[in-house]
Amino acid sequence: MKKQVVLLAFGVGLAGGAEAQYPILDAVANRVIQKYQTASCEELWQKKEMPQSLEEQRALEFLRQDPQARTVFIDKVAGTIVNKMFACGMIP
Repeated sequence: MKKQVVLLAFGVGLAGGAEAQYPILDAVANRVIQKYQTASCEELWQKKEMPQSLEEQRALEFLRQDPQARTVFIDKVAGTIVNKMFACGMIP
């Protein structure tokens, strides 16, 4: 039991440290979350068909090159994005 608590505390410390390491990433993730929370399904479908902005391309390239940052970002935004996509019929 004690070993599990120590491992859990260590894991929480790593996760917290990773988020603190990427303050800009955290701000971008919050912006993405807000976009998905406030966008209508129609807006998301239209956005999906549009080409990515230069800013989006840079952000994606950064996430492709930094697996730790990618994990932090995806862990933060995944629930919101998947729930909205499911509600909008974008995923089965």
